[in-house]
Amino acid sequence: MSKAPEADTAAPTPDADAPEADTAASTADSDAPEADTAVPDADKEAARTEGGNGKAATPRAKRGRVRRLADGGPLRTVALALAFAALCSAVWAGLSWYGAAHDDTLEYAATRDEVRSAGEQAVQNLNTLDHRKVDAGLDSWEESTTGELRGQLKKGRKEFEKQIRAAKTVTSARILSSAVAELDERAGRAGVLVAVRTTVKAPKEKPATKQTRMRGELTRTEDGWKLSALAQVPVGYSATAPDERG
Repeated sequence: MSKAPEADTAAPTPDADAPEADTAASTADSDAPEADTAVPDADKEAARTEGGNGKAATPRAKRGRVRRLADGGPLRTVALALAFAALCSAVWAGLSWYGAAHDDTLEYAATRDEVRSAGEQAVQNLNTLDHRKVDAGLDSWEESTTGELRGQLKKGRKEFEKQIRAAKTVTSARILSSAVAELDERAGRAGVLVAVRTTVKAPKEKPATKQTRMRGELTRTEDGWKLSALAQVPVGYSATAPDERG
């Protein structure tokens, strides 16, 4: 009979757990507002999408839009392209001008060298004559000249040939120095200064040597530069210092 009260004290235990069920229900109820607050967050995310295509705008895409705005977009690209094209045109024009000027300088230098060489050879030819080869020597004189000078040589050829044969002389020449005094490519005229040493040998006589400076006028012909005039100039008159070729 004394054991009945113990059964009464154990019975209230399920009732003690009932408040816990109520508490859990309250917790579930407290989570409901969190679902509601998530809806505005979804709206904000949709607002950040690019072009409404459902893709979220990445930080890189945002930086790209800012960079395009800062760079000026297509208009700036076109302006840069035009500036680059103008720069290329300027560089090409400069190179073309330099190339043309350089080519003209080289051409002028080549012509000057040609004139100098022709002048030297012509002066040497007109100061060289061997009585044993007088016909060949006089032919060389005529081939080295043009214009009035050539006409004078042809006119007095026979008389001069008789004198050389009678004297039996041998005249040789050596160029000591030369310089181009003037050159007009357009007109086809040039002037040279030549220092020449001539040696005349005659029978039973000592060789006679003489050094002279001569100025020659050259004219351009179909066969090259030819002497059109030749004269002796005063001693010491020269365009440049002589090279005195030994």
